[in-house]
Amino acid sequence: MAHSREPEVNKKCREETFNNKNINALMQIAPDQGRLINLLMKIGNVKKALEIGVFTGYSSLCIATGLPADGTLVALDISTEFTDLARRYWVEAGVENKINCVVGPALASLDKMLEEGQAGTFDFAFLDADKAHYDLYYERMLKLVRVGGMLMIDNVLWHGEVIQPDNFTADTVSIRALNDKIAADDRVSPAMLSFADGVSLLVREK
Repeated sequence: MAHSREPEVNKKCREETFNNKNINALMQIAPDQGRLINLLMKIGNVKKALEIGVFTGYSSLCIATGLPADGTLVALDISTEFTDLARRYWVEAGVENKINCVVGPALASLDKMLEEGQAGTFDFAFLDADKAHYDLYYERMLKLVRVGGMLMIDNVLWHGEVIQPDNFTADTVSIRALNDKIAADDRVSPAMLSFADGVSLLVREK
């Protein structure tokens, strides 16, 4: 990471998460992945972003700091314990006013957004939440992101377990099925990137 310019506030968030023995730090995205997300916000001129799965706020920092001054990130998570920690770093980074954090079941929050007429209004969506519901999240993300917008899905290699033929745990089966679905889905143009724990970057085509 020495050559990727990890901001100091991001580093502090990452290190606090890693050093907290009551937190599963493996749930945090890799710093190089975070840097890619930040650059995508700028390259794609993203103004309205969606995050499903906040955890301790590292990915939110990467998204929000890449947005313009009038940009917005809608961040969904079910845990106040994690989002309270995340808010401290959003404030320190000066991006708290860009972030609308919604605490509660993400599927319900996504359905409410669709009911409110927000379909096709997001430029970017990032998914890093409970794996068993990945397909349900994916379908809602596709509706919320505009044609030409980007989606990023984390953990698509799942520590290599997706290629293990004898692994039929619920999370592995869910990720494997979504990977296969995306590969054949003409609604998107996908690229699976084999760094971190595997990241799929998609552009919505229709």
